[in-house]
Formats: sequence, C-alpha cells, structure tokens
Amino acid sequence: MSDRLAVLPQYLIPKQMLTFLAGKFASAEAGSLTTNVIRWFVDRYGVNMNEAANPDIASYMSFNEFFTRALQSGARPLAEADFLCPVDGAISQFGTIERDQIFQAKGHSYSTTALVGGDRELAARFENGSFATLYLSPRDYHRIHMPCAGKLTRMIHVPGALFSVNPTTARGVPGLFARNERVVCVFDSAFGPFVLTLVGATIVGSMATVWHGAVNPPRPGVIREWRYDEREIVLKKGEEMGRFLLGSTVVMLFPQDTLAFNRDWAPTRAIRMGEAMGMPPAV
Repeated sequence: MSDRLAVLPQYLIPKQMLTFLAGKFASAEAGSLTTNVIRWFVDRYGVNMNEAANPDIASYMSFNEFFTRALQSGARPLAEADFLCPVDGAISQFGTIERDQIFQAKGHSYSTTALVGGDRELAARFENGSFATLYLSPRDYHRIHMPCAGKLTRMIHVPGALFSVNPTTARGVPGLFARNERVVCVFDSAFGPFVLTLVGATIVGSMATVWHGAVNPPRPGVIREWRYDEREIVLKKGEEMGRFLLGSTVVMLFPQDTLAFNRDWAPTRAIRMGEAMGMPPAV
C-alpha cells in the first residue's frame, strides 16, 4: 500500500474531537483505571521506567503526569558540544534549507515561512540555513531541552490540522509540519537566532513551555503571538524548555553557516537528549 493511501483515513476521521477527548482522559485522575492504562502503555511501547525519577507506575495520578515524567539525575549527560540534541526520539530529516524550502520526505518539502506562521521577515533569517526534524515516539521521554543557551524573544501559536506525525504520515501528507498545529519559539543565542518549533499531532492534547505553561488549549483558530522584549527569559544549554502532553515532533531552524551536524547523524537514527548535534562549521 502506498503511503498516500495509508494516510487517507486521517483525512476522514474527526481529529479535533479525538484530540479533545484524548486530552480530557489524559488529564483525568481516574484511580485504578489510570494505573491500568499506564501499565498497558508501558508494556505496549516498551517504556523504560528504570530511568524515570519516579518508576512507580501506581503513583502517577494522571496519564499526563506519567507521560511528562522526569528522568533520574544523570540519565541524560550533556555532551561536550556547541549544539545538543534537544529530545529523545528519532531523526526524521535534517540538513540544508534550500533557499526557503525544508525537506520533509521524498517528493515533499515546505517553506520556512509556512512553518513559522507566515512571517516572511522571520523566515528570511534562515534562508539557506540548516534544519532538523526530530520525531518523538510514544515510548520516548517527552520533555524538550535547549540545544544551546538562548534568550527567548517571541512565541507564536499557529492553528492547524492534527495529522499524525509518524514516518508514514510524513511521507504521505504534503507539507505536514507546516499544516499541523504548532508552537514556534524564537530565540537569540551566541550563534545567532534560532527557532525551535513544537508540532502537534492527533491526540496531542497540549503543548507547554516552562515560561508560559500550557499553550493549547485554548484553540481559538487564529494565530496568537507573545513577545518578550520586556522579560528576560534566558535558558541554559540542556535546560528544559517545554513538553508534549502526548508525543509529536520538533523542527529547528538555524541561520546559514551556523551549524555543522554530527557526522554520525542520519535519517531514522535513534537519538537521545543531550548527545552532540553539531558545532559551528570550520572556517
């Protein structure tokens, strides 16, 4: 079956309603029902609870509390690198932005302008730059960390669809990551500006940042923006910046001549938060 045929049902199912209901359940404190669902989830997806700060499944009051669980101290040591991988997961794609086009999968690309919600001036800062698209599967640790130290300047919530973001859907839905709901976080750093985008998906009940809390819901259906000119929000390299309440994808943008990726990186490769992502290119 072709990827486009495989994703056809996603165009038909009520994704917004499913996501709303999943969010309600995930936040509910339902006692033994919650515990049984978490236990099933751990077994079904092979979640490693031994590295969790709290490995006791029965102690989690809600599925969201379990899903956004912290890790034990030292579980993700930070590499000696200028740029760190911000999440656990797998590499979907990475490389050079061709003018303003980000490669999604064979036959599919989308523009930086579309990704950031239509702001051409912001997108122009990343022309011919670098991108990385990282997929978080259900079994992964779902907190997102800083690839390098940065000062937050803007946050943009872009409404959109809620397709799945798994590899099959990435191959089958054109412009997937610029179609789905997303939260675009813009930072300044010692290496220049960069964008870290949290992309929503089917049953992703919420995306949250450490400075704002839950960004969605609400879902008003229009672009919302917050500027931080008068607030000093500075996060260190490796520090937590946000989390998914149910999993999804992160897309990062960097300016031209800012980042040379780790030579060990390749599409589909498993990654862990804190490993080396890259360094500035040699002059």
